[in-house]
Amino acid sequence: MTSPISTTSIAGLNAATKASGNGALDQTSFLKLMTTQLQTQDPFAPMDNTQMVAQMAQFSSVAGISEMNASLKAIAAKLDTGRVGDAAGWIGKSALIAGDFVNRGTDGSYTGQVNLDASADRVTIDMLDTNGLIVHSETLGKSEGTVTFRWDGNGDAGPASGPLRVRVTAKNGSTTVATTTNVWTPITAVQSPAGGSAQRLVTPNGLIAPDAAIRLG
Repeated sequence: MTSPISTTSIAGLNAATKASGNGALDQTSFLKLMTTQLQTQDPFAPMDNTQMVAQMAQFSSVAGISEMNASLKAIAAKLDTGRVGDAAGWIGKSALIAGDFVNRGTDGSYTGQVNLDASADRVTIDMLDTNGLIVHSETLGKSEGTVTFRWDGNGDAGPASGPLRVRVTAKNGSTTVATTTNVWTPITAVQSPAGGSAQRLVTPNGLIAPDAAIRLG
């Protein structure tokens, strides 16, 4: 007399199927297992119909999840393509990003923002070249919140070129006020690697993620 195949035996067959290189239990493999189970069961003690229905329902659920995952991947691929198209529309514009190196914008100016943690009586904004020399400096009076700065790039020694480091000194009396800096940088291209990694905006400040852009201008 042949004993019925148990759930443990089915799990072993599943493991053997994966080990043989199939990678997953598909519908054909499941039907083969079900047929084998019916052929080898004890005719005097056949499998309980409830168990069979439960197994079929479980497989149906797993198959449905696999199909749903495939559909979601297809949708994600389409959305990613759409995002590339959207980001491509940013080329030629400028993005406001966090940083203290400002590049010449499309209009030739150096523009950005200083964010003050508290009110300040005096704010000094220096722009330094690659040699650490100040090429432009301006001092603001009482300021608070976000302060915008803009320099046309024309200094005593002629037009500035290349990136400039922004150095901010903010004081409230004798107390130093903490600051952060945002700068405008032009977007020259969009990089979308064929390997599927996240796209990046190509700027003079380097590659940046689209969600790193605080604002477009």
